[in-house]
Amino acid sequence: MKKISVLVPTYNEEENVVPLCKAIIEQFECNLPDYDYELVFIDNDSKDNTRALIRGLCANNTRIKAIFNAKNFGQFNSPYYGMCQTTGDCTILMCADFQDPVEMIPLLVNEWEKGYRIVSCIKTKSRENPIMYFLRSCYYKTIKKMSDIEQIEHFTGFGLYDKSFIATLKELKDPTPFLRGIVAELGFKRKDIQYTQAKRRAGKTSNNFYRLYDAAMLSFTSYTKIGLRIATFAGFIMSGLSAVAAVVYLILKLLYWNSFSAGIAPAVIGVFLIGSLQLFFTGLLGEYIMAMNVRIMNRPLVVEEERINF
Repeated sequence: MKKISVLVPTYNEEENVVPLCKAIIEQFECNLPDYDYELVFIDNDSKDNTRALIRGLCANNTRIKAIFNAKNFGQFNSPYYGMCQTTGDCTILMCADFQDPVEMIPLLVNEWEKGYRIVSCIKTKSRENPIMYFLRSCYYKTIKKMSDIEQIEHFTGFGLYDKSFIATLKELKDPTPFLRGIVAELGFKRKDIQYTQAKRRAGKTSNNFYRLYDAAMLSFTSYTKIGLRIATFAGFIMSGLSAVAAVVYLILKLLYWNSFSAGIAPAVIGVFLIGSLQLFFTGLLGEYIMAMNVRIMNRPLVVEEERINF
């Protein structure tokens, strides 16, 4: 009997974990009775009653497992680490807030049985804030044009992954993994399925501007070179223009020594313009260096505090 793992990362999801658990088990009992399953929760140091509820679920069903992180290790490390701990023939990754429809689990398994190693779920519509959806669309299209590697638009990680892909994830040893990029980069046989993303069933999202910015910059620095190229080209252009301006100013000063007076305005404008460009590109280079620094330190993805039913 084939075994299917379902991984659910959690952070302050006390209103969702119990009904989600029941909904997932119901899908297996009603639509996938010929498969064994394990349901793994990996909790990123929730501050509410989430862990207590998960402990209760594990106590009543040994096929429900839990990993409790010692602290919050971020929205990318925790799911990635959890996927590497699953033991099924394939692993389904889905969020805990019901935005990823549990009704799609049988469809994902059916596509996997056809031979696809990865079944990725692509949002074509979303019932979230329309402004946020528009901004995400702009971001995905921008990254897609900048990157040399295929980027999957509106892919959040929700989908099914064969155990051969999970084995590859274990070998990567990337301390800052960006799963959405890795899925497209490694070239496993993939099937894309479209779906409409629902609203959160309950609770409040933990995503804020900092987390969204962190996700965007991780993708940008991991899969694009254009930032560094723009900095290089802009540096050449501005240095050339500065040299031309300096020569022209010197010639005019020599020809019209007594009468020529350009004042300090051009110098001030030039200093501020070039200075602002330098600061911008210094910050951009800093993002790349920071990403390199984290990888060089090679710290563990997460540190476990407790695991249950493994």
